[in-house]
Amino acid sequence: MTTLTAPPSPPRPKRRVGDRIFAGSATGAGILILIVLAGVAVFLISEALPALTADSADLPDGKSLAGYIGPLIFGTLVAAVIALVVATPLAIAIALYITHYAPKRLAAAMGYVMDLLAAVPSVVYGFWGIAALAPALVPFYKWLETHLGFIPLFSGPASVTGRTMLTVGLVLAVMILPIISAISREVFSQAPALHREAALALGATRWEMIKMAVLPYGKSGVIGGAMLGLGRALGETLAVAIILSGSGGVTFNLIGSSNPSTIAANIALQFPESTGLAVNTLIASGLALFLITLAVNMLARYIVNRRADFSGAN
Repeated sequence: MTTLTAPPSPPRPKRRVGDRIFAGSATGAGILILIVLAGVAVFLISEALPALTADSADLPDGKSLAGYIGPLIFGTLVAAVIALVVATPLAIAIALYITHYAPKRLAAAMGYVMDLLAAVPSVVYGFWGIAALAPALVPFYKWLETHLGFIPLFSGPASVTGRTMLTVGLVLAVMILPIISAISREVFSQAPALHREAALALGATRWEMIKMAVLPYGKSGVIGGAMLGLGRALGETLAVAIILSGSGGVTFNLIGSSNPSTIAANIALQFPESTGLAVNTLIASGLALFLITLAVNMLARYIVNRRADFSGAN
């Protein structure tokens, strides 16, 4: 009686030296990023600990830590949300025009210009906002106060300088527009050709094809790009510090002269003159911003990765 023997397994291909070096370098880079991130977190926690355990009377302005950081978190979120609400529809419209409407030469030029906007330094946006945009918006703010003053967002009195939370939100919208548009452009261009051609073959117009085949495919990518832009808006410093005339407190009035500051701008303005416990308090506010930004970016990465295994044949 003969016994059946399993066929010998094929030998594993030997990895080249270059492949091993590249794999080790990539792994080391990933580990290094995690180490740096953990180091930043440990530094922020250790330096913020004195402020977390101090009495309220010892903190700046005699406020509790929550009372000091709370308005800053509110101002940071308000400015970032305004930027997101304004920039996301514009970015989607620009991405759709570049990928499905514009001629190839014009589309390439527009894509190049949009990418260049991301390379403009934030201080330039700040100077543009305070010197050009803010004065130009003053008549518009007065119109909002006159005609829409019954809405708390525009209750006024309108700022005579235009240095308001709404101006900051509009400047941040321009700053995050290239990020959202670039990601949306890439996602829309990768929509399955079979789906687009099938929609057109069934008699759909170009807009109907986009609505039925392109937008559903790119929805998670657009959301991920929007949240990455939100992370950029949350951490912006110089542009906000130059434009905004922050006076503290919590207010929903977007066109008034009294505005809450943001965490990043407050740190940039207060840190050079702060000593002792005041520095620890600023670092504690930086820790809050670090956690908010980390959560936003992790959520964006999760949403983007949900499409990693998507196939046009599915």
